[in-house]
Amino acid sequence: MTTAQILAGLPGLSALVVGDICLDRWCTYDPAASEPSRETGIPRIAVVATEVTPGAGGTVCNNLAALGCGRIEAIGVVGEDGFGHELLRALRERGVGTQRLLCEPGLPTFTYTKLINRQSGIEDRPRVDFINERPLPEAVERKLLAALEEAFPQFDVILVSDQAETGQAAVVTPAMRSLLAELAQKFPEKVVWADSRLRIHEFRRLILKPNQQEAEAACRRLFGEVDYRRLRAALESPLLIVTRGGEGVVVVTPTGQTPVPTRKVEKPVDICGAGDSFSAGAALALAVTRDPVAAARFGNLVASVTIMKKGTGTASPEEVLAAEAAARS
Repeated sequence: MTTAQILAGLPGLSALVVGDICLDRWCTYDPAASEPSRETGIPRIAVVATEVTPGAGGTVCNNLAALGCGRIEAIGVVGEDGFGHELLRALRERGVGTQRLLCEPGLPTFTYTKLINRQSGIEDRPRVDFINERPLPEAVERKLLAALEEAFPQFDVILVSDQAETGQAAVVTPAMRSLLAELAQKFPEKVVWADSRLRIHEFRRLILKPNQQEAEAACRRLFGEVDYRRLRAALESPLLIVTRGGEGVVVVTPTGQTPVPTRKVEKPVDICGAGDSFSAGAALALAVTRDPVAAARFGNLVASVTIMKKGTGTASPEEVLAAEAAARS
């Protein structure tokens, strides 16, 4: 199936993004306007412009929308705060359904604040993150599980974004992982795709997309050596896809292991969010083609576009086709 044929099939698909739906705040500051505070003497960081975009699982949503996926919804938790308001508005502006996002008082909206130097255009100050350190309340977890169980049969593709650095505060809890495994087995026709920063080894029966570092850490944790085929089998995964940056990906199925190279890109602008853009593209392509290698090639094309943009960029169908043409030339 050609790239154009895959793209033509995307408007007919529906996708559900589950997990950490975050807010990215891109704050441009002016060093020339930095002056000591009259009260403390500490120099201020003078922010002169702010742009907000959905982050983490929200970045997956952004890419699904840009590629032309027909229907997109999100399941997760936002706080009853200003950042939560900004996140919900940003998602809705991109056509993402937010009716299953829980707005919970007392919980902060997971927010990344990035400080970019106006003069250099470079992010050169420590990031300011708003995180949750408390365990997810049981009542909130029950609501999330009920929302997932009700929504799951209605979508062709389910993408799980597990980005929390501490398992204690994670939206994707052990109970949610268990329910996802149960639902994936009950609905084998669905593409159920999981990406986890620290806990890929705790997922079972799902399509898994760790990067090389995450996959190797999972292998060593489980059996002390790097063996992707053994990892796939241990996690009962129908498909393991290990991303390796500029080296492409490794596709691991029950019958073997296949390297899928990517288009070489000289001097990428920003690799932030490349894994999320790959996941969005490859998961949709898998739903259309049912071919893991073809899906990986498509995901590589999408990521080759987004890494040439500042921030967590997206790729339009026209840009994906142009990237394919460039790879052939």
